[in-house]
Amino acid sequence: MTDATRSATDLVFERITVTYPRASVPALDDVTLRARPRAVTAVVGPNGSGKSTLVRALLRRVAPSSGRILLGDQTLASFDARQFSTQVAVVPQREEVHMPLPVREFVALGRHVHLGAFTPMGASDKQAIAHALDRAGMTHLADRRTDTLSGGEWQRVRIARALAQEAPVVVLDEPTTFLDIAHEMSVFELLDDLAAEGRTVLLVSHQLNLVARFAAHIVLLDRGRVAAHGNAADVMRGEILERVYEWPLVVTRDPAVGAPALLPLRRGARRAEERK
Repeated sequence: MTDATRSATDLVFERITVTYPRASVPALDDVTLRARPRAVTAVVGPNGSGKSTLVRALLRRVAPSSGRILLGDQTLASFDARQFSTQVAVVPQREEVHMPLPVREFVALGRHVHLGAFTPMGASDKQAIAHALDRAGMTHLADRRTDTLSGGEWQRVRIARALAQEAPVVVLDEPTTFLDIAHEMSVFELLDDLAAEGRTVLLVSHQLNLVARFAAHIVLLDRGRVAAHGNAADVMRGEILERVYEWPLVVTRDPAVGAPALLPLRRGARRAEERK
């Protein structure tokens, strides 16, 4: 991976190691990955594998003990907070809102990175907010307060705020938590559309079967290290996933699109099969 082959909106984690205070082992151990424009890149793995730590390192909430994060050929450390937010929109896994806001005003927070402290919003800002609400399927709730939303509605409002930033890189940590099947699919299709429009999309997700459908590149983490990476066929292999997830399973084919599909088994079913 050289600077000559790197796009200005490639998001690169280069040999990142993160160890939390009082932890005996690193949460991330020498992890390298690259998310490219025009593609969905997915990070998957069991609980505690280090997925969310990648996002925390990106947000500078934890400091790597080694390695670096780059956007194109610029290190993350070279961006101030505002510059970073014009380039990278992040939907973290957890977020607390201390003061409830109307949904439209919350989504409008995504535009503040483009405005001065006392600059009023113009027509283009209002258009970006309306477009973000529409793409996230939240226009009908634009006047509701955020503290009256369901878990799934709140997830989509946070995605809308990220869309309103109009950043070339979008990073999402478990964005389909609390969503039903229809809204889960709509989010994955939205991310696919964003990638097709030229954005760099980095997704952290537990939804392996949907990731296999939509992601061009998958990075599988296990105990803070990269266990496998590549396309769905490279990563969605039974012997790899059984070892990482420590559960009996088979990998079959999605009948709709032909992508690999994970089917977990009951432990008893595997033992009965082995006795035959």
